[in-house]
Amino acid sequence: MNNFIASTRLLILSFIIILLFIPNNSFASTFNPKSFTLENGMQVILIENKRAPVVSHMIWYKVGAADEPIGKSGIAHFLEHLMFTGTDKISPNEFSKIIKKHGGQDNAFTSHDYTAYFQNIAVEKLPMVMEMEADRMQNLKLSERVIQRERQVIIEERNQRTDNNPSAILSEAMYSALFANHPYGIPIIGWRHEIEKLTLQDALNFYQKYYRPNNAILVVSGDIDIDELKILAHKYYGVLKNPNDKQTKYIRNWSAPAPIKTDIRITYRDNKVKAPIYKRLYRAPKGSYALELLSNILGEGATSILYKELLVKKKMVTSIGSSYDAISYDNNNFTIYFQPVSGHKIADIEMEIDKIITKILQNGISKDEITTAKNKLIDSAIYARDSLQYPAMIFGRAITSGFDIDYIENWQDNIKNTTAKNIQDAAKVVFAGKNKAVVGILMPDIKN
Repeated sequence: MNNFIASTRLLILSFIIILLFIPNNSFASTFNPKSFTLENGMQVILIENKRAPVVSHMIWYKVGAADEPIGKSGIAHFLEHLMFTGTDKISPNEFSKIIKKHGGQDNAFTSHDYTAYFQNIAVEKLPMVMEMEADRMQNLKLSERVIQRERQVIIEERNQRTDNNPSAILSEAMYSALFANHPYGIPIIGWRHEIEKLTLQDALNFYQKYYRPNNAILVVSGDIDIDELKILAHKYYGVLKNPNDKQTKYIRNWSAPAPIKTDIRITYRDNKVKAPIYKRLYRAPKGSYALELLSNILGEGATSILYKELLVKKKMVTSIGSSYDAISYDNNNFTIYFQPVSGHKIADIEMEIDKIITKILQNGISKDEITTAKNKLIDSAIYARDSLQYPAMIFGRAITSGFDIDYIENWQDNIKNTTAKNIQDAAKVVFAGKNKAVVGILMPDIKN
């Protein structure tokens, strides 16, 4: 399957344009989802969209790279590939060809928190899609030949996406340091030496443990009503059985990341690098409306503080920004990054950033800056309402990461109600006290 580390080419290409206009988790309270649960424990969510006779059908499993057994890194992503290798009803590698033959688009993606499979297709083809997806949820056929072939595909993917990519090598080292003793510190694609040893039994064990209806969520967005969906969901998914074992529901029990007692600084040099790139990572709590606003104000877009001060006014950087993703199962990170203008020292730019952060910690954010950020986030959510797949993506990510439907539906009100003090307090949680940073600097090879 032609997917890459944490997601797939098709999905990323389709969403990257959307995400240029929709900041992370920017959704309004107008999706009006409907939800029900099948007797086998499988949750079903519908977001109606009558603009065209099409649907986005997504199966989300509450399992990702963070749930892998110790020493088996990469197995979640490996199994994502293997899910396309066939059942008794569908010949090997025919799944996507069938979808394409009927005018649809399909793919899959893996993160630390979830694994998801989607098909975008005409609504009259939905029964066919549901039958196919339900079939491979419990009837996947694997063999040693398939394992050997797909394992080489994964190894080559790691070569291209990580081992031959200086930025990816640095990021891998940074996240390993930021999330020491925590599964978020293990790369989604896996460590190469562990990928090479993944076996048929490893894949079967992971599949049989996690690919079960009470560990899955069906999200459908598009031109279908709840009564129609209930009939189809019961017909195709409601008949599926959970494995006959004592475990009725998988419960995550991850260790807390080890404390970072000092700032960590990692420098990586490579002859492929033409200009320095700087990134600073802080641990940050999940689900923070205040941090969403803080990131927008601090470093998202041409109106942000970092952009105006260091790129426009002082001309010290060619690019600069910040990012924060509120949706994750466990606490995540807040990122600041920049690329310096030639002749400007990284240490001097760091000092300027620290001055800006200190000012926020001491004086907070102005009312006008907060109002502008709130308007930007809320206005941008309008784009999501017209999208077929974006709502399904948001609901799937949120639910598999431990949030509920109300978190999404109340997002706009919670953004509106976030105060200046909330934002200042959130900034203190991330930047002040004992919360140390992991800094990564990508540099040209010293020989050049």
